[in-house]
Amino acid sequence: MKLLRFAAPVLLACALAPAARAQVRPAAPKPPVALPPDSVMTALPLLPDSLAAALPLAPDSARLAWLRTPPELRDLVGDRVSCFETDVPHVFNNHVMSFVKLFTERQRSYTQRVLERENLYFPLFEKYLAKYNLPLDLKYLAVVESSLIPTAKSRVGATGLWQFMGPTANDLRLHRDEWVDERMDPEKATEAACKHLRYLYRVFGDWEMVLAAYNWGAGNMQRVMKRTGKSTYWEVHSSLPAETRNYVPTFTAIMYTMKYAREHELHAPTLKYQYAQQMDTLQLGGRPFDLIRLAQAIGAPDSLALLRLNPELRKPYLPAGYRNYTLQLPAAARAGLVATASREALFDYCRPLAELPQPLAPRLVALSGTTPLPGRNLAATSAAAAPAAPRFERLRHTVKRGETVNSVAARYDVSPAQVRRWNKLGSGSSLAGRQQLVLFRALPAVAEPAARTSALAATAVRPAVVPVRVAASKPATAEASAGPDSAAEVLARTPAKPAADVRRAVAAITAATDDDTMPGRYVVKPGDFLEKIATANGLTVAQLKAWNQLSGYVLQPGQELTLKPSNEAAATAAVADLVEATREVAAVAQAPARRAARPAAKAAAPALPPAPPLYLVQPGDTLYNISRRYQGLTVQRLRELNNLKSDAVQPGQKLVVGG
Repeated sequence: MKLLRFAAPVLLACALAPAARAQVRPAAPKPPVALPPDSVMTALPLLPDSLAAALPLAPDSARLAWLRTPPELRDLVGDRVSCFETDVPHVFNNHVMSFVKLFTERQRSYTQRVLERENLYFPLFEKYLAKYNLPLDLKYLAVVESSLIPTAKSRVGATGLWQFMGPTANDLRLHRDEWVDERMDPEKATEAACKHLRYLYRVFGDWEMVLAAYNWGAGNMQRVMKRTGKSTYWEVHSSLPAETRNYVPTFTAIMYTMKYAREHELHAPTLKYQYAQQMDTLQLGGRPFDLIRLAQAIGAPDSLALLRLNPELRKPYLPAGYRNYTLQLPAAARAGLVATASREALFDYCRPLAELPQPLAPRLVALSGTTPLPGRNLAATSAAAAPAAPRFERLRHTVKRGETVNSVAARYDVSPAQVRRWNKLGSGSSLAGRQQLVLFRALPAVAEPAARTSALAATAVRPAVVPVRVAASKPATAEASAGPDSAAEVLARTPAKPAADVRRAVAAITAATDDDTMPGRYVVKPGDFLEKIATANGLTVAQLKAWNQLSGYVLQPGQELTLKPSNEAAATAAVADLVEATREVAAVAQAPARRAARPAAKAAAPALPPAPPLYLVQPGDTLYNISRRYQGLTVQRLRELNNLKSDAVQPGQKLVVGG
């Protein structure tokens, strides 16, 4: 019963539920949601240019130039480059295209300047490239290196049309000094470049690697190849520095631009094209020569015109004694020079007006303790001589306790820097008690007395020779021969007038060497030795030993040393030096008379004919090149002089080039 009581309500509710559901109005069905087929397209709507969506990152300059180039132009340039019949690199890619646009659009003026010089240098390049069996299109390498400017110089020192560094120029036998740099000689530098390119091709065997090695160095390229294990340029391209990465594409772009310059309208009537002119040579033969003077003589409109024809010259003149330089000048100017002036007159006119650097005149060695004797030059210039320069007095100062460098300098009216320099003192060094200092003080100029000037003029009439001994004047006495001559005896045997001059000279020497400020004697202290005492007093060890009759170097404490010679010894030494000097002067004065008294020399034997000049053949030399270096020498003449049956010569062979 309890179960029925609980189940009855549940059954009643289930019976009434369908009726209630039938009375509710059904809701309208919702339309289905249409999903897009690809949600990514909804999240990233395409821009008008699909490339912008495909490249969210900024591309590099080469890629950007490639993308901005119209496809028609890319295809046209690519077809033209691929049609090049050459062995040099001509791969076309985005790097090459970026440089093509640079030379044909943004840098048109640069390309036009190069086109102006094209006809001047390309025939020379082609001649030497054909001689060494190299591709003729390598001539465009000089455009990449120097823009066809023979005097171009890079920031690292590479110079010339082919931009040789100093060590490379030495290896290729290009001469360099302060007057001439053959790296700027178009002909010699071009031949050297051909030899270098031939060597690089033998090493790498690939022209792209050759060009990269020409720019970066063969050793660097070999190290990159060894590190990466790759052997071609584009395989190691990412491992190269930026300049070398762009070097080969730049070469290819330059070659295309100059071959198709007319198609890109780079030629214009306003360009000043340069052409090679017929040249002649002038052998200087070591004479001083000024190119500006020669330009005036031939009537050149520009004073530096000849310097441009000889770009290897660093200065517009050459000094006397320089090696036999061959000067290039227009052939049209030579006829006018030959008709108007002789060869010697031309060299006299072209001598530099300004004095060129000359070797220093030999300096006469001054004898210690002597003064020069009056002569013709001294008497001639005594009247117009400049005021005598101030003389300096040498002083010695003993440092007292408490003194400093500044106080000593103020006492003697000099600067502290001078005191330190004279005594080799450091900037922070202090003075010690009883230290000896050397100082110099200027003395007022003393005018020469009029009597002295007149005496010099009177003495200048005769040769300035002081005879030391005259046999007829006084016979030698026993006393004189018994011992060494003293100062008084030497002066007594000297004639009156020269004796007066010698006495004055000795007096001047004695006055100049007499220094009262220098201590006369020194007491040896424990630890002293000769070199220390000599250095402290501005003397030498030999002087100390001679003045104190020392036979060894051992000193005893308390021993007294003399620091200056006696007056008699100083005068004797001065006179001895003066007598020795005058003896030499007497020998020079008597030399003409002795030569005149000699009998005439026997007729000299006939001299042998001079040996003909020889030339040592260098690698790469030909008979034609050798004949160009010597005026008037032809290939036929070379064959006749050396009995040659062909034009072949070997390095190290000696050829007769004259006679």
